[in-house]
Amino acid sequence: MKFGKEFALQRVPEWREAYMNYSYLKTLLEQILIFRQRQPSESQANRPNLSRSLKRKVSLFRAFSGLRNASLRKHKEDEVIVVNAMQQADEEQGGEGGPSYQTIFLRSSEEGGDLELVFFKRLDNEFNKVFHFYKTKVQEVMKQADELSNQMDALIALRIKVNNPIIEVVHDSGEHKMASLDVLDRVKINAIIDTPMSTVRSVFNNLNLDLNYNKNELKDAQGKLKQAFLELYEKLRFLKNYAYLNQMAFSKIMKKYDKITSRNASDAYLQMVEDSYLSQSDEVAKLIERVEAVFIKHFCNGDRQQGMNTLRPKSKREKHRVSFFVGCFFGCSLALVAAIIISIHARDLLQGEGQTKYMNTIFPLYSLFGFLGSELDFKQVLLLTFGLSVLVLSTALANLEMEMDPETQSYKALTELLPLGLVIVVVLMAICPVNILYRTNRFFFLTCVWHCLCAPLYLVTLPDFFLADQFTSQVQLLRNVEFYACYYGWGDFKKRDAATCNDSNVYKIISIVIAVVPYWIRFLQCIRRYFDGRDSTQAMNGIKYLSTIAAVVSRTIYTQKRGTTLKIIAASTSGVATIFSTYWDLVMDWGLLCRNSENPWLRDKLILPNKSVYFIAMVLNVILRLAWMQTVLDFNEASFLHRNALIAVVASLEIIRRGIWNFFRLENEHLNNVGKFRAVKSVPLPFSYEDEDKDL
Repeated sequence: MKFGKEFALQRVPEWREAYMNYSYLKTLLEQILIFRQRQPSESQANRPNLSRSLKRKVSLFRAFSGLRNASLRKHKEDEVIVVNAMQQADEEQGGEGGPSYQTIFLRSSEEGGDLELVFFKRLDNEFNKVFHFYKTKVQEVMKQADELSNQMDALIALRIKVNNPIIEVVHDSGEHKMASLDVLDRVKINAIIDTPMSTVRSVFNNLNLDLNYNKNELKDAQGKLKQAFLELYEKLRFLKNYAYLNQMAFSKIMKKYDKITSRNASDAYLQMVEDSYLSQSDEVAKLIERVEAVFIKHFCNGDRQQGMNTLRPKSKREKHRVSFFVGCFFGCSLALVAAIIISIHARDLLQGEGQTKYMNTIFPLYSLFGFLGSELDFKQVLLLTFGLSVLVLSTALANLEMEMDPETQSYKALTELLPLGLVIVVVLMAICPVNILYRTNRFFFLTCVWHCLCAPLYLVTLPDFFLADQFTSQVQLLRNVEFYACYYGWGDFKKRDAATCNDSNVYKIISIVIAVVPYWIRFLQCIRRYFDGRDSTQAMNGIKYLSTIAAVVSRTIYTQKRGTTLKIIAASTSGVATIFSTYWDLVMDWGLLCRNSENPWLRDKLILPNKSVYFIAMVLNVILRLAWMQTVLDFNEASFLHRNALIAVVASLEIIRRGIWNFFRLENEHLNNVGKFRAVKSVPLPFSYEDEDKDL
């Protein structure tokens, strides 16, 4: 693999802009190469003679410098560049004083020298950028290391206090010194309002910031500090890799320059790189060793192997059987879909009264699983989704066969219970405590669901509000869950009759409430984020969800009761919500429609190279948003589709829109992190010191 590709692959994505722009420097060298290749062969042959004659004439007028300095004079005459370090404050790097390096190109008067002069100016800019970024980040980690040192003093003292309260005296014997318990008198708990209990207490100003010296307090502090050490160690490794990669890049680009120009400038420039802070600094290497020692001693009971496995987790090898079963289940799903379609059309199962009953009862039951498996992203989810689709389609085919088989027609109760049994199996798989079927991911998902349901009591994080956004596109799935509860709880499922549910006023009211719940959760999360960060954008986002709630309620009531007045209200609220939500999607969530950006009407930074993809995505988002209006426009049933089938199609379109939204929303979030160089997570520390000199 060429170095350019390897360099791009090994960069920290969030620090991409801080690395040396290797590709652009290669482009400048290619321009120099093209210029040299275009020169006539005669001028290339004559140029050295002219140069030698000029040197000879100049040398006649130089002062005599002795008989033993010939090699030194020859070296000076062959010199190409001179690199100087100028001490100045760099305002763009936060006002930190430090050297800025400038290269003087001594051959600018030669043909093509202006191109080489541009190359060295850009090379200096790249090195100064790398140098100042590295130095700034090293200062950050050194400051974080000091903070963690103070935190560890408090943690060790708290350990002694909790586990052995009798020890009160500080002993100093040689090299070993017992931790002082006096530090606990100057320490308080950092109040992080991230649980329902702490949220309720903060409302009544009843947060207890004093230490209670109990094991739960110790466990919580130890967990936070362990995570803080892991994040610091990861950042240190990033910095070490950053320095190494950039040194390699400067070495490679200078060797390319020497090869193209037949000069010897790399030695002088690389010597400057070698003598600079980027190469000579050993703070990162020493700090990595100290972090490893502290982590192994205090968080792994001295077990070095366990500590290093935690600090440097090995990447999981991709298993080929995952890809195999994804393809296998996908093929089985296609075969089962074809079998169901053939079975329905060959036996005319959906003709006359049977069609109405089937579409009003069985179709909503099985369509639930179609909504579950519509948003996919990686192989493991594809594996689970296609496996679930095989299970669902097999059950649906078995349901059809049992209805047509004379021997099983009398057992209609068993036939109707198949979808319910399938739901029970899926739920049991989701909550299974055994370490199978990606238990860690399942429990993380269930935790996020719980946080959404308890909004605004929990601190809102990206996974929480991102999952809540997915639920806003899954209203039809939630209504299908309601139909399950009604059909099997109060409806006469033995006779395949959904009239009890569809004609019930209570069922209709619950249907409205269920449609509102996802948007209400997002509204509460926006309110919580507004009070946590005082960000007015979150308040506007909350108003957006309130307008959506008004539109959902008016549309649902119009669908159930009809009427001109209700239609006008539903149309107006839906129109306002659609315009508001579309604007928010494109401008706030995706960061697009920036008129004066580097990419007109998009944004300055893009990940996808083809700009047309962004414009297509914006158009699709607007079109699919208009699917909202299908209820108000009375487009509820087509000649070739049953009403429930049409509802399922519209719901699927909304899920597709949400999938497109997911990609560009995460892209914008990633680019925001890149713009702020946030490569690691910020971990809240457990303690704060009362005195200002140790304020953390």
